[in-house]
Amino acid sequence: MPVAAALKSCSIRSRGRSNRNRLHVKIPFLSSLSASRQPAPEPFIARDKARYEGTLVAHGLSKTYDTRRVVNGVSLVVRRGEAVGLLGPNGAGKTTCFYMITGLVPVDEGMIAINGDEVTRMPMYRRARLGVGYLPQEASIFRGLTVEENIRAVLEVHEKNRDKREAKLDELLEEFHIGQLRKSAAVALSGGERRRLEIARALATDPAFMLLDEPFAGVDPISVSDIQNLVRHLTARGIGVLITDHNVRETLGLIDRAYIIHAGEVLTHGRADDIVNNPDVRRLYLGDKFSL
Repeated sequence: MPVAAALKSCSIRSRGRSNRNRLHVKIPFLSSLSASRQPAPEPFIARDKARYEGTLVAHGLSKTYDTRRVVNGVSLVVRRGEAVGLLGPNGAGKTTCFYMITGLVPVDEGMIAINGDEVTRMPMYRRARLGVGYLPQEASIFRGLTVEENIRAVLEVHEKNRDKREAKLDELLEEFHIGQLRKSAAVALSGGERRRLEIARALATDPAFMLLDEPFAGVDPISVSDIQNLVRHLTARGIGVLITDHNVRETLGLIDRAYIIHAGEVLTHGRADDIVNNPDVRRLYLGDKFSL
């Protein structure tokens, strides 16, 4: 069954306490796939792509290491222009789920689609061509290059016309307020400046979605605010953003929706207030004294 036809048959419901707020999506060909434990089908293009334009969909993602099932049937959707959090306690499986979406970790079961194109078995570089940008937790700048050379290095692969490359370079430097640093060595940047450069460089490929891995890790309060503003800038640009981070308060104060992963499954999903006030989330993850 094509991706579009499969997704069209999705049904989402909530159930009681043990499963009350878990996300359940039923897709016929994926249900039979899970039951038979066969590899997912090869990538193909959805026939009804227009219906899913502007979405990043993950359905029924599962991953097993040895005998331990670390992710079990996780489903989520990110739309262009919104920021979505992927949160949960240590060892819950959220990082594995996130890495399956980026393409860093192979999917055992399930499906990933970008704008209606199934990308489940595609490597990262092919997902990037379809509009997915990825910003890792670790510094990813080219340390031996200047600020402008970092961005130009990506533009030279993406844009063949030199005049257009240089115009795009100037636009990105101005947009992210690093024009005055264009000749500076990238290795000398502060944490906030480095993040702005990394995001500007990622936007050189005009992504529709950005996947941010621990963007708040190890940054000072001023940089936290800077990163939050950068994410808001991305969504205002119409880019869908998926964030996984251990800094819950900073993330919930930024995103439109969040998925909470517990024991390898979606415990609940919703807006920040719904997440914070959910008794199961407070009991299993946030604690009784947590507040935004």
